[in-house]
Amino acid sequence: MHNLRFIATTLVLLLAGCVTAPREEQLALDRVRETGAMLHPGNRRPELPALTADASLADYLRYALLNHPQVQAAYHDWRGAVLAIAPARALPDPQFTFEADIADMVMTFMPGLMFDFMTPSKRAVMGREMTATSNVAYRTYVTTVLRVASDARKAWIELAFIDESIRLRERSIGALEQSLEIANTDYTTGRGMGTLANQVRVTNDIAKVRTELATLADRRAAVRTRFKSALGLAPADRDPAWPRALLAPTALPSEDELWRRASAANPELGRMRAMVDMSIASIEVARKARTPDFTIGGMADLKADPLMLRPTATVTLPIWRGKIAANIAAAEARRDASVARVTAEQLDLAAELAQMLYMVREADWMIAYIDGTALPNFERVIETIAAGYQSGMTSPGMIPETQLMALLMRLERAQALRERENAVTELMLLTADIAPTGAPLLADTAFQP
Repeated sequence: MHNLRFIATTLVLLLAGCVTAPREEQLALDRVRETGAMLHPGNRRPELPALTADASLADYLRYALLNHPQVQAAYHDWRGAVLAIAPARALPDPQFTFEADIADMVMTFMPGLMFDFMTPSKRAVMGREMTATSNVAYRTYVTTVLRVASDARKAWIELAFIDESIRLRERSIGALEQSLEIANTDYTTGRGMGTLANQVRVTNDIAKVRTELATLADRRAAVRTRFKSALGLAPADRDPAWPRALLAPTALPSEDELWRRASAANPELGRMRAMVDMSIASIEVARKARTPDFTIGGMADLKADPLMLRPTATVTLPIWRGKIAANIAAAEARRDASVARVTAEQLDLAAELAQMLYMVREADWMIAYIDGTALPNFERVIETIAAGYQSGMTSPGMIPETQLMALLMRLERAQALRERENAVTELMLLTADIAPTGAPLLADTAFQP
């Protein structure tokens, strides 16, 4: 009868530590598994998008997110935090004990089991604290995904800008060579005594542009290395297909809509809000320190006849109220700090949003001026010069010079467009709107505050 009671007590204690996972923990497990199915389908590497020169920017971003080791590292950190929830709310491992009384011979031989018993409410709040910690890890994972996408998009923009700069400078050489040919003809025919100076000046300009082209070729090699790294490829890996990228302005919603999205979905703000939840859960854990813990076990004397059982029990006495109060106050201070950081992040977010919008508008004004005023004026000047040349009133050398000025204006337009798209990238990062369809994120839950 005593044996049955001992076994029944042991089973009750064991089952007390094997409770069903709470809903929040199950949701976290489902979320990490669903994301893992995107990153590691069937415990294999994911199928990466095929990259060709005509592949879209979304294809390159999707490739980066599925291949970059930063995403993998953040995912495994998050997964580890989720898997740590169950141990946090579980009972400690039971302890095997042994006791014997020995004189000239073994008098008693008493093996046993001891269980550290914690109230279910205390284990529940510890589980909630770890669940909140895993949510912080999840927000960190989301932030990493978005930053990897942002870095890849900026590298793509830089590569497109370099390619456009090279094309424009190559066209500049053509205009300069045409101008040099006209100057040489004028000098040979004796139509002007100043044409020798023109020859020297144009020759120097051609040499300067060729030097800029050589510099741009080196710069393109560095940008391609950066782009390759942004895709998660090591230097020893085979080069991807370099995109034939063309810069084009990205449409943006209104300022009010951008602020609404940033307030609701900004990844850094979401991470700080998750830290507030974690600090609140820590307060609950600190308050539960006032609840005593128990140790229950029993030993059986295998030498005794009949069998003798020795039940044992201990209970902690949380009498140091000052220590408990200090722990609670410290947890509340961490909560207050987390709340203050959320407010500070909202202020920084508003300032950064305003700065990026200003940069977009500044670039838009410059592009509008170039497209609507400067380039059309250059076209009219070229038409006027051509008409004057036919009537013998102007020199044909002014035509390539004007064409060169128009090409330099197009280069300024490309620079303004690059700055605009980099600012747009920052805005997309602030509003968590940069990850393409099919990225390893859960669209229904990823950006909820």
